[in-house]
Amino acid sequence: MKLQSKYSDLVLNLMVAVAISLVVNFSYVLLMLIDVTNESQSRPANQKILERCDEGLLSVHPDGYGYLVYENGDSVYVPTQRMRWLGIAPGDRIVADLMPPRHAKGHPVLWEMRRHNGEKFDYGRLYTGPSRMTELLLQLFYYLVVSFVILSILTSVRRNYTMGRFIRRCLWCCLAAVALYCLAPVTEWHSKRITLNCMSGQMFDYMLLLKCSFAVVASMLYGRIYVLISQRQAVVVENELLKNENLTTRYNMLVGQINPHFFFNSLNSLAMLVREKHDEKALTYIDQLSYTFRYIIQNGQSTLMTLDEELKFAEAYGYLFKIRYADKLFFDVDVDPQYLSWRLPALSLQPLIGNAVKHNTITRSRPFHISIRTEEGHLVVSNPRIPKLEPEPSTGIGLENLRNRWQLITGQTIEILDDGVTFTVRMPLQHPDQA
Repeated sequence: MKLQSKYSDLVLNLMVAVAISLVVNFSYVLLMLIDVTNESQSRPANQKILERCDEGLLSVHPDGYGYLVYENGDSVYVPTQRMRWLGIAPGDRIVADLMPPRHAKGHPVLWEMRRHNGEKFDYGRLYTGPSRMTELLLQLFYYLVVSFVILSILTSVRRNYTMGRFIRRCLWCCLAAVALYCLAPVTEWHSKRITLNCMSGQMFDYMLLLKCSFAVVASMLYGRIYVLISQRQAVVVENELLKNENLTTRYNMLVGQINPHFFFNSLNSLAMLVREKHDEKALTYIDQLSYTFRYIIQNGQSTLMTLDEELKFAEAYGYLFKIRYADKLFFDVDVDPQYLSWRLPALSLQPLIGNAVKHNTITRSRPFHISIRTEEGHLVVSNPRIPKLEPEPSTGIGLENLRNRWQLITGQTIEILDDGVTFTVRMPLQHPDQA
């Protein structure tokens, strides 16, 4: 699934890059159409071309345009673009056909050059460069690459995509855009060959810069929208997973906590109190057992409970074990009152107390102490390691379940420390204002 999602993202980025490239080069297509239209309309049907056989000397004005000056004093206007296209320079001797002026005070315009410095001019050499279609395909491919690289940088991360990370990735995109700008394919004026922008001798091309900027901005805008949509979808999926995990967790908790082994041991302890005629203890035991099961059933579906409520449950739950291990099991509770209103996932203490009793030796000669205390916003539960001679099998499901519930419900992780002497679990409490 992850592999398919990765490829789908690549395909989507590629499709968007193609769209951006087409939009960027739409202006290039329009320019091609305008050039074709101007070429077809450059010679009006109602005007005749003037043929001259004498030579004119090309003179270039400081503003860039030129004039052919003849011996009889006539002058012919030569546009800057046509001088560049024909590759002519000041001082060249030119024989050319002319287009009559459009108004009475205007100058004739150079139309077609027949001889250049005494030699017949070959128009074929002007078309040795790439065709317009080749240039268009290169432009399409180039801007496709630019857009695809920018989109790949922006959409490579979805989760935990903060504004700071987005800005850093935009900076990376700008660096990539500068590098790609230097590698842009351009056509030289005189040689008509395609070369890289960094090798053309004229790095600043306002049209190329404008089109690159548009491609980068459009890619960044789409990348931001894509990330926001992806994050929203991820939140929806995570909420659904949380619901499913919560249902599974609730079921596992009820099955794990109300298990026959614990229930039968509780009944045996109660029977012992009745046989020994400890009526008061038996009544207290029944109350604590009732409270324990009621808390598990009612609050097993709750997300968060206060530390005060969880400690009351731990007191009732621990009392059941203290009756079973008379004068051998002790609970050392040292909780700062300021943390009593802080919250934690319900039934967090039950698996820790149950595991401590299950996996350690408890004898009169070596009383067993379970410590429950608060330290700097954390609830800390620890007990000494006194393994049984015949250890009971452990699946590790209880601790893993507790770890997963903390991660899903609070977004934080619990810390499990085991140095072989003491087993400790540190759980971050949640301030009431954050609940």
